[in-house]
Amino acid sequence: MKSPNDENAAAGSGEQDPPELELCDEDILDAMRHIPGYLDISTEDFRAVYHLAHRHAVERLFGRIRARGLMHAGIPSLAPDMMLDEAARALVRSGYKSLPVVDGQGNVVGMLTETDFLRRLQADQFLELLLRLIDDSCEVTHRCHETPVSAAMTAPAISVGIDAGFREIMAAFRRHPGRSVPVLDEHGRVCGLLLRKDFLAAFSLAELP
Repeated sequence: MKSPNDENAAAGSGEQDPPELELCDEDILDAMRHIPGYLDISTEDFRAVYHLAHRHAVERLFGRIRARGLMHAGIPSLAPDMMLDEAARALVRSGYKSLPVVDGQGNVVGMLTETDFLRRLQADQFLELLLRLIDDSCEVTHRCHETPVSAAMTAPAISVGIDAGFREIMAAFRRHPGRSVPVLDEHGRVCGLLLRKDFLAAFSLAELP
């Protein structure tokens, strides 16, 4: 699937916009020297024009980005009381690195990721775990078939609405290092998964018309 949204609350402040290049007076004066004729404009006025032009360009380039248009729909979810061995199989079958954890009321209560499994096995990365297994020195005492997802998941889950735009999505990914965020519909139910790599691909200027 792919995406729409109104200006959300964050749109009023440019906090989540791509950063503007800071212009000093020397930059502005040098630029003005290259424009033929006399310019009756101060450096502060020039900065104001630049700021407004930058905001307009951001809206033109990234205004079409919406969670609806970037998310992967039809993803499976995990239950908090599901055992970790069963959850691991579900992750492998899904092909994703993480899946949302949803309670009986349909609310997202967390995300279960590959990193959560590594943390439970006291390893920083899969290669470290693999080397420990190869060296036959890995004592896996953690019993995944007796441990519920709720004991290992990352909570609370950071999510975005289905009509979230560029700024809101960027803010969500800035708030956590994960590779994906769940997308919620108008009723707060999971309707998709937005991958960081897909957002970055859409964010690339080279991909935009």
